[in-house]
Amino acid sequence: MLMICFHYKQTGLLHTKKGLNGRLVFAIAAAAIGSGFQHGYNIGVVNAPGKLIQEWINYTDYVRSNYTVVPTEATITWIWSVAVSVYCIGGMIGGSLTGFFAEKFGRKGGLIVNNIFAIIGAILEGFSYSAKSYEMLIAGRIFIGINCGLNAGLAPMYLSEISPVNLRGAVGTMYQLVLTISILISQILGMENIMGTETLWPYLLAFTAVPVLYQVPALMLCPESPKYILITKGREREAERALNWLRRTVEVHDEMDEMRAEFEAQKATTRTSLREMWTNPCLKSPLIIAVMMQLAQQLSGINAVMFFSTTIFEDAGLSTLTSQYATLGMGVMNVLMTFVSMVLIEKAGRKTLQLVGLSGMFVVVILLAVFLAIKDLAPWIPYVSIVLIIAFVVAFATGPGSIPWFLVSELFNQSARPLATSIAVTVNWTANFFVGIGFLPLAQLLGPYVFVIFAVILAFFVWFTWSRVPETKNKTIEEISAMFRQQSYN
Repeated sequence: MLMICFHYKQTGLLHTKKGLNGRLVFAIAAAAIGSGFQHGYNIGVVNAPGKLIQEWINYTDYVRSNYTVVPTEATITWIWSVAVSVYCIGGMIGGSLTGFFAEKFGRKGGLIVNNIFAIIGAILEGFSYSAKSYEMLIAGRIFIGINCGLNAGLAPMYLSEISPVNLRGAVGTMYQLVLTISILISQILGMENIMGTETLWPYLLAFTAVPVLYQVPALMLCPESPKYILITKGREREAERALNWLRRTVEVHDEMDEMRAEFEAQKATTRTSLREMWTNPCLKSPLIIAVMMQLAQQLSGINAVMFFSTTIFEDAGLSTLTSQYATLGMGVMNVLMTFVSMVLIEKAGRKTLQLVGLSGMFVVVILLAVFLAIKDLAPWIPYVSIVLIIAFVVAFATGPGSIPWFLVSELFNQSARPLATSIAVTVNWTANFFVGIGFLPLAQLLGPYVFVIFAVILAFFVWFTWSRVPETKNKTIEEISAMFRQQSYN
């Protein structure tokens, strides 16, 4: 939290009435650190100890057969693949439950309740080794996936709704910033000389319970989203008190007037249904944009680049330990560029950063396909590929890594936001799942030319962003909704 506060002091936003104050920083940290950490940490935590866990699965199966049947490599690979992929299935389940949790428990309340899944998952993963049960490991990954799927929807929604309009993008980027930091932490803790050992990997997985100890008591001290309190629950005085707390001032009349206007407008409409999301032009257009931005993030090739990175580092002559440090360097660059994105988001705008990021990735994947194809022609070529991988990570962190998470909350009013977020997050996790399943066979079939596929996909998303995505910087939700209503009439 001190790091967040320092960053905003540096950018001059902490002392203005429409900027941040200590209480708002505390609420942002409570929501983002607990939620983003779970998401990022559990993406990276299984990578380093993967071989150790597979050896444990092999030995466990051998013991179960009374030391008579040695499991085949295909069996172990299948069990390990299931253990890795069920995380995304859990994410799909959690994402689909976002709307229900957001309406039933509230944004803050949903985040608090969601920690139950994190605790269950951590217990199952942590005790799987001593219980000699890889089924517990798989079940734990499912529960952690559900937790992260809900976090990916609820946290950006809460952050968006408690933020002043002029800081909504910067605050929304906090989720991705914490996510990248936690991936880096998982990579550091997973190193062989720390917790990536035969006896410590269960504790490495169970470490995911630690953020719960911070988030639950911290969120208990924060108010619920004022928009949820007023527009969904209809409690005006309570909403004003929550806004007073967050802004640390009683001068919140303008924001209350905006929320009252949205509340009155919502009274004239019925509850948004799934059918209406796809048939109402005012909702269909922003939903397509939100879904496309989620697909742009997952189909961009970021997972492919990460996969090839280890091979490229080894081709450059780096040792195993040095390759691990090079991977950590990529993680550091990802964090730093997400910081830069946070600073630029309210100056350059969402659309501009998304276009810059996608265009940069498009150029890099084409160059990667070329240099990976000719890597054996000269000893210096693998080093160029290393630079290109870092450039790809930089481009991804500029916009596509963070913007899709909070853009969906900006495109919809209060009544449609939970359902729209639920759909968008589910699409994200579903795309993540299919990329995880389909990439390896494609990479084995096409080799470095697999990046040509991503180049075509990125070219499409550059066009789509340029032609269809509106700029939402410094616009209220009512102004954005009015823009889509105007488009539906044209």
